Amino acid sequence: MRWSQLFTKTRREVSSSEAAANARLLIQAGYIHKEMAGVYAYLPLGKRVLDKIANIVRQEMNGIGGLEVQMTVLQPKELWQKTGRWDDNKIDNWFKTRLKNGSELGVGLTHEEPIVDAVGEYLKSYKDLPLLIYQIQNKFRNELRAKSGLLRGREFVMKDMYSFAASPRQHDEIYQTVLEAYGRVYARLGIGEITFRTFADGGIFTDKFSDEFQTISPVGEDTILVDRSKKVAVNQEIMRSPGLAKLGLNTDSMENARGVEVGNTFHLETKYTDALGVNFTDAEGKQQPVYMGCYGIGISRLMGLLAEHFADDKGLSWPDGVAPFKVHLLSLGQDKKIIEAADGLYDLFNSKQVEVFYDDRPARPGEKLADSELLGIPHRLVVGHRFLQDGRFEYAARRDLSKAGLLTEEQIFATIL
Repeated sequence: MRWSQLFTKTRREVSSSEAAANARLLIQAGYIHKEMAGVYAYLPLGKRVLDKIANIVRQEMNGIGGLEVQMTVLQPKELWQKTGRWDDNKIDNWFKTRLKNGSELGVGLTHEEPIVDAVGEYLKSYKDLPLLIYQIQNKFRNELRAKSGLLRGREFVMKDMYSFAASPRQHDEIYQTVLEAYGRVYARLGIGEITFRTFADGGIFTDKFSDEFQTISPVGEDTILVDRSKKVAVNQEIMRSPGLAKLGLNTDSMENARGVEVGNTFHLETKYTDALGVNFTDAEGKQQPVYMGCYGIGISRLMGLLAEHFADDKGLSWPDGVAPFKVHLLSLGQDKKIIEAADGLYDLFNSKQVEVFYDDRPARPGEKLADSELLGIPHRLVVGHRFLQDGRFEYAARRDLSKAGLLTEEQIFATIL
């Protein structure tokens, strides 16, 4: 992509009303547009990052047998009344609306009930199990506070997956498989070493402990106790729980930290399948209950976390796997030879299917270099006056701009690829 094709521009300043560093950086760099508190639109560069995070999650969910669906956002009141979760005393962050005929609807904040309702049409026999079904979809929650940018939104993008099993043992096997897949997701995002499986409260989903995945960060809303040697943590909210002793952790020797919840998993048992009358026939012809789990990953929340976690005083600095482009190509100066060389290099990158963002604007060199630092694309390549001298290109990795060097065309591809 050429910058001249892009309608967005960088900004020097962002409104002081935006308190969260992740949102300020992303707005300043032209990745997102703020519609209102907790609601953001994803502009071309931001959409590319969001999609890359989603695709990493999608690949890992497909890899363990997940089947992708797209459920509806509008939810019928009657379905949720069957589980008691339409009641605002049980779930207090619904968005609700009415049709013109007076029927009351909810705007989807999670999808246990509709997934069970749909699966119940097809799940009849033990031969139909186990099942893993997921979607990547916008969710809506009427949050009282929405002041952390993409880390806590009223509209956000989430991967929610649901498992169906014939027995507790089969469920536990699936659950462990999902936990391992989550570990691979966070490793691919570059936060595997600082993201911990964290025991937590089951919330609105279950009375049992749940698992959260917490990434250690000073901007985290949760306080956790971390055991780095065992790669696990405990959310402070369950520190006085009588069941905590069963975890076998010595909390006195654990480290206090702030965490951002980037995923969660829940044991649902038969709560929703029983309420909605979904069961199966076993090999002996007897009716049996279906055991469920649910598993969430905040896609847009991860984008906010990655933006803030890897940023420096110059701007964003994306990991390779989620950056909007791999290479940021800059032409500095209006000399015909510089422009021809930059155009040729742009075409060469495209022919090799290397994602490249080409700053072909007739802007000042200082402005282009500052914008490059702000955008945070991993590899910066400059075609400037040095090229006119000896035919070499100036290269720098965004993570360490102090180690800039000069490369020939052949060396470029050896370094970047």
